[in-house]
Amino acid sequence: MKCDDKSLELLLDADDDGSVHRQVAQHVESCDHCQTRLVQLAADVDDWSEAKHWLAMNHAADDCSTDAEARPRHRARVTKAAAWTESMAQHLLSPPSHPEMLGRIGRYDVERLIGSGGMGVVFKAWDTELNRPVAVKLLAPYLAENGSARKRFAREARAAAAVVDEHVVAIHNVESGDDPEKPPFLVMKYIAGGSLQQRLDRDGPLDVCEILRIGMQTARGLAAAHAQGLIHRDVKPSNILLDEGVERALLTDFGLARAEDDACLTRSGFHPGTPHYMSPEQVHGEAIDARSDLFSLGCVLYALCTGHPPFRAESSYAVLRRITDETPRPIRELNNNFSEWLEQIVMKLLSKSREDRFDSAEQVAELLEECLAHVQHPATAPLPECVEQLPNNLTTRLNQENVSMTKFLINRMPIWFPFFLSTSIAKTELL
Repeated sequence: MKCDDKSLELLLDADDDGSVHRQVAQHVESCDHCQTRLVQLAADVDDWSEAKHWLAMNHAADDCSTDAEARPRHRARVTKAAAWTESMAQHLLSPPSHPEMLGRIGRYDVERLIGSGGMGVVFKAWDTELNRPVAVKLLAPYLAENGSARKRFAREARAAAAVVDEHVVAIHNVESGDDPEKPPFLVMKYIAGGSLQQRLDRDGPLDVCEILRIGMQTARGLAAAHAQGLIHRDVKPSNILLDEGVERALLTDFGLARAEDDACLTRSGFHPGTPHYMSPEQVHGEAIDARSDLFSLGCVLYALCTGHPPFRAESSYAVLRRITDETPRPIRELNNNFSEWLEQIVMKLLSKSREDRFDSAEQVAELLEECLAHVQHPATAPLPECVEQLPNNLTTRLNQENVSMTKFLINRMPIWFPFFLSTSIAKTELL
């Protein structure tokens, strides 16, 4: 039987057990390629992640059936990459030159799968010409057939290669052909320490020195990108890598970066970025500037202090509403191991209005550097004066909550209530 998507789609839509469908099902059982495509055609990565979450949370069959009945039945077509395994990823590679290798792409011997995302699959590989380990990011094959996706991937490579800084992962090589059968790829420096998200998942909240150092170095990387007229758009712990054996954080994955004057995406209604770390202006689909990345950096620092992002909810839509409408709980209510000034810095970065945040990533980097010096040498390095002048976070939060409650009550008043208040009888009764 020939592998084709049409047969797989008919199998997914089938309501009976016809002979044709049985033949397709038998073929799928022995074909890794069709198994991969069936996963991709059945649902996108968000649906699979949600299913995994609910299956993990509900061990009892009756709990699972109750939740299933409460949700509308639907099957989303492929819009994002599936969660790849090594056996699935191996189909993207040429046969290996050594039995211990996973495969080969160009001059690079692929050792293992590192991870996958919305745009591509990342492998650890060995550069056979320069004899060094590298990370190879390959555009997901279902996107490689799309011309605009290939252009976006090429734009990522050019954007990342243009930013040269010790806190940005260096791009060594870019291979972007026009043949849809050969997905383009880029080659990056391999960072052995893993991502900040992995560190956060493993160790939980970090200590103040590490938070300040990682925040300072990430801000340095952002400042270098902003100097090139680029906005990262997707600053989050999984896009910050930690160099093993060296206290250095590096910013990676400019897959959503755009030039500041590229307005085509801001008007389309598409919201790029990870919901938990998006800025309010991204949520609203407004034109953004470098201060959008500062809001995301504030979300990262909040997560490093508390162990989780500042805005959490059961659905992406609820997360977005919280980003635009709510103020996160003060850090010291969740973790009292930090000084008030650190909380104030983070909350300033998380200001809903971009005008209320810091002016630039360079300013944030310098401030965090001075704060780190103060923590390490309090007797000789005083806390920066500008930090002491930041508003009290608790007072600001209470004021915002009072305003929100007032709006809530006003929106729910009967239409005649303002007229009632204007009468002398109402004034007398209320007094």
